[in-house]
Amino acid sequence: MQEHILSILIFFPALAAMLGFVIHKDSARAYGITVAAIEFVLSLVLWQWYNPLGGMQFMEMAPLISAFGISYLVGVDGISLFIIILSTFFTLIGIASLTEKRRIKDLIITLLFLEMTMVGVFASLDAILFYVFWELSLVPMLYIIGAWGGPLRIYASIKFFLYTFTGSLVMLVGMLYMAYLYHMATGSWSFSLLEWYRLQLPLEYQLWLFAAFFLGFAIKVPMFPFHTWLPYAHGQAPTIGSVILAAVLLKMGTYAFVRFSLPLFPDASVAFMFPIAILAIIMIVYTAMVAYAQEDIKQVVAYSSVSHMGVIVLGTFSLNVEGISGSVFLMIAHGVVSGALFLLVGVIYDRRHTKMMSEFGGLASVMPRYATIFGIMMMASVGLPLTINFVGEFLSLLGFYKQSHAYTLVAGTAIIVGAIYMLSAYKKAFFGNVTKEENRTLKDVNGTELLGLVPLVIVAIWLGVYPKPVLEPINNSVKAVVQLMHDKAQTVEAKERIPDLTHSTQEAH
Repeated sequence: MQEHILSILIFFPALAAMLGFVIHKDSARAYGITVAAIEFVLSLVLWQWYNPLGGMQFMEMAPLISAFGISYLVGVDGISLFIIILSTFFTLIGIASLTEKRRIKDLIITLLFLEMTMVGVFASLDAILFYVFWELSLVPMLYIIGAWGGPLRIYASIKFFLYTFTGSLVMLVGMLYMAYLYHMATGSWSFSLLEWYRLQLPLEYQLWLFAAFFLGFAIKVPMFPFHTWLPYAHGQAPTIGSVILAAVLLKMGTYAFVRFSLPLFPDASVAFMFPIAILAIIMIVYTAMVAYAQEDIKQVVAYSSVSHMGVIVLGTFSLNVEGISGSVFLMIAHGVVSGALFLLVGVIYDRRHTKMMSEFGGLASVMPRYATIFGIMMMASVGLPLTINFVGEFLSLLGFYKQSHAYTLVAGTAIIVGAIYMLSAYKKAFFGNVTKEENRTLKDVNGTELLGLVPLVIVAIWLGVYPKPVLEPINNSVKAVVQLMHDKAQTVEAKERIPDLTHSTQEAH
């Protein structure tokens, strides 16, 4: 089983989804929870078997189109391992927390297919296989928003699809040209990332290829100015759609930067470092201010999500171990915290069918357990020390501080703005007197809702206090990426910006 654990993780949800068509709709929720629980346990087994010293592990390879070097090639390292666990974790929590009554069987089948595509993206080491899973992930999310979303769901789902699909097509052109360059250099075709890592490309090729990949990844993140699809998608999506979108799907873009852009194009990464940092800082500051101006609490969480993704991008393009490790850890942290916040917004929406903060007020006295959990996750969101976001944000900013003090200072101010808009939203919704009579009879979180929320609170505090079990494997894999970048770098500036870990290790000894 150990040698095929990744294939089982990828295809088990899809097989279960197909079997789901013959399950009676009254049993669909229990069936979905069972399948998602088995998948989550399998991902924990993967973690148990994983060697934290790093390297690509559990690799499987089978040729698909041999003439063009396209193969089924999967594997995990510390960078992808925990995002796969995050995917299985949130699928389980999402299905367990479902309150949707309409076509519940169809929704669960869709979520299981989506789980397959998410795990597939993070396990793929062949560019075409990666692209197939990347594109397939659009279809279930399009369906979730379009079938179970709000009044503008069709507009939101089509906008989401067109934005991400357009960027993906440009990325595909970059992949095909990358394979062509590999063919010109070696005489054979290959779409294997591990083979591509061996190529040393001239700077002019790197710049164009980096731009092609960047467009596909940046729209997915989404980076400024490609972010306009996200508030619509979050605003119209049902709670489960927002949770999966924020917790996992957005991470595909930032993960792809680490897996593709940095090791394939180290010189271009250095050349584009500061332009991308400027875009990331605009993301961080601008969307934080937009979040402060919102009256809809779900839009506050949506814009804050974009702001935190900016910190992840900034850490990624610090091009050193601290920053990249911090950004990967923050992907996990952001998934946990933003996913929990969207679940919490869904709890109050189910009771009041409104997300406007003016309709609330004084909820802390009516729903004390709900207010406590919301307060803890809000503090984690603003990066309170001893919570999960603090670790990732601190390392990400520390990494970029080594490249530019001024840029990091500007980015750091957004954490203050983040505290302002989150505390302001919390004050409006939870403190003061109960201003609406409808709120006096609201029921506090029930057992089903606590089943989804309490594990997220535990993870947010546990990994804030003791991040080593997750951070150490990430760090070891990131070191390999940074060393590969340094070894491949050709320009003088790239050699200076990307640390030589072999040299620094020798000095330490």
